[in-house]
Amino acid sequence: MTTATTVLDILQLSDPHLFADPAARLKGVQTSETFRRALQHALAALDPDIVLLTGDLSQDCSAETYARIRQLLEPLRVPVFCIPGNHDDPQLMARELRHGHFHYCENLRHENWLLCMLDTWDGLRGGGRVGEAQLAELDAKLESSDAEHVLVCLHHHPVPVGSAWLDAVGLDDGDELLTVIRRHPRVCGLLWGHIHQRYDHHADGLRMMGTPSTCYQFVRGRDDFALDSLGPGYRRIQLRSDGRIDTHVTQLKP
Repeated sequence: MTTATTVLDILQLSDPHLFADPAARLKGVQTSETFRRALQHALAALDPDIVLLTGDLSQDCSAETYARIRQLLEPLRVPVFCIPGNHDDPQLMARELRHGHFHYCENLRHENWLLCMLDTWDGLRGGGRVGEAQLAELDAKLESSDAEHVLVCLHHHPVPVGSAWLDAVGLDDGDELLTVIRRHPRVCGLLWGHIHQRYDHHADGLRMMGTPSTCYQFVRGRDDFALDSLGPGYRRIQLRSDGRIDTHVTQLKP
């Protein structure tokens, strides 16, 4: 539950890479089972105000994967905010996860915080892009909003994370995004998925956070593709009324 100084308590789940077949495996991992484990572990410890799904929900671009996510999360009776990753089908995702408690690429205003959800999907090529139109929309929203603090959420990482192969499929226009964000000092943090590893860095007053996958993780700092031995993970984010961001990553045993 939220405390007196906590505005919003968020459970972030990212990159489950689910299949229509719940028994299907990816890189040897039964992704449906690891997602279930991560979700159950998180809900045993947390009582989130919202759930945030930061992309790559489906590996096979099937409607069944999004329907299963809906079945798993709907009983929580809390808002679920979703953004697509490069492995997703945005049209199917929006169709299945855009009604009731589910919100697809919708911003959230809660007390003195604004959460901006960016769509960085740019086909199934791996990398992503915000695009000029969406950057202009973000700039205008940040200019017009009276929110005191802002968290920007997306799938692809906008800054290098020190892994050559992974940075080659990051956000193409990350520099342009940061240029917009730095025009608005109220932006306190950037939050993403995609990198299948934890990342937490402060730069010029901006908290930048990447979150592990609920399936498998990539070895940090390695220039070629390699899987880590770490198990599924998730992130808790607590947004404070004074603009502070308290956050913790939990990773389960493989």
